[in-house]
Amino acid sequence: MNIIDLRSDTVTKPTPEMREAMAEAEVGDDVYGDDPTVNRLEALAAEKVGKEASVFVPSGTMGNLIALLVHCQRGDEAIVGNKSHIYLNEAGGMSALGGIQPNPVTNQKDGALALADLRAAIRTEDVHHPITRLICLENTQNACGGVPLSVEYTRQVGQLARENRLSFHLDGARIFNAAGAQNVDVKELVAPADSVMFCLSKGLASPVGSMLAGTKKFIARARHFRKMLGGGMRQAGILAAAGIVSLEKMTLRVAEDHRRAQALAVGLRHIAGIVLDENTPQTNMVYFNLAGQIPFDEKAVVEKMAKYNIQVDWADARRFRLVTHYEIDDAAVERTIMAFEEVLG
Repeated sequence: MNIIDLRSDTVTKPTPEMREAMAEAEVGDDVYGDDPTVNRLEALAAEKVGKEASVFVPSGTMGNLIALLVHCQRGDEAIVGNKSHIYLNEAGGMSALGGIQPNPVTNQKDGALALADLRAAIRTEDVHHPITRLICLENTQNACGGVPLSVEYTRQVGQLARENRLSFHLDGARIFNAAGAQNVDVKELVAPADSVMFCLSKGLASPVGSMLAGTKKFIARARHFRKMLGGGMRQAGILAAAGIVSLEKMTLRVAEDHRRAQALAVGLRHIAGIVLDENTPQTNMVYFNLAGQIPFDEKAVVEKMAKYNIQVDWADARRFRLVTHYEIDDAAVERTIMAFEEVLG
C-alpha cells in the first residue's frame, strides 16, 4: 500500500514533467551568470510577482536571511510575528549571522500583526535603542493555521512602513496558496513589499529552491550575500528547470490542494477524538487538537497512524498539522479519515 505523507508539502517528489525538464536542462555556471535555465527562472519569477528582478536560492530560510541582511545593519531591529517562521524556525540566523535583533509582535488569530501593535513596536530615536529598520510578514501564516493575509491588510502594512521610513519584507513561502485561496493575482499580494521570498519546494513541488525578488539594486546586493552564505551554486539549471515547471504549471493547481484539505477537515470533524481549529482549513493545512478523552499523546498517534502507512506530524502537545499537496488525491483523503476513525475511535 502506498504511503500517504501529510507531514508537509515539502515532502513532494518532482513530477514526471519536472524530471524530464531537469534531464534536458541547458546549464552553465550560475555564479558567473552563465546558466541560461537559471536566468530564465529568475526572469519568470520576477515577472510572476511583479518585481524588477529575482535570485534563485537553495532554501526559503536562506532567502529570508538574505533579505534581512540586505535591509538591516548589525544592531538594527526587525519587527516579526511571534509565530512567524523567521522568528521560530530559522535557527536564529538573523541574530547569529546578521546581528539583527528580532522584535516579536503577537500574531492575531487571523495571522495578522495588529497595526497598532506594529506602530507601538517602532523604536523612538534614542541612544539606548536599536534602530527599527524592517517589518516582516508571513503569507500564508503557517503557525496560525495556514491563513492567508489579504491584499488590503498588506497594503496597510506597506503604507505604515513607508510612513515610518521602514523596509517591508514578505516571507511568502506559500504566497501562491494565499493568492489562490483569495482568488487574487499574486502581484497584488506582494506589491506593497520591498522584497518577497517564495518557495518552489513546498506546494509547488520542486525538489529544491526558493526565489527572492525585489528591485534590481536589492537583488544585486542579495547575490553578494548569497555568495557569502555559500548559496552560489554552479550548474544549477538542473534544479531551476523544475522551478520553471513549478511556476508555469503547479501554481495553477493549488486550489486542488485546498479542496482536498476542506474534504479532509469535513471528515475529521465527525470523529469524536478530534477538535478542529475554528475556520480550518483556509488553504492546504488542517490543524486540530486531540480531545480530552483520548488516553494517549501525539507521539502515540503518529506511531498508530504509521501502521496504516500514513505519515503525520505533531505541531505541539496533543496538536497536529496535516498538509495536502499534489501527491494527496481523493483516495488518500478517504484513507486518512478512515485511519483516524480507527486510531481514535
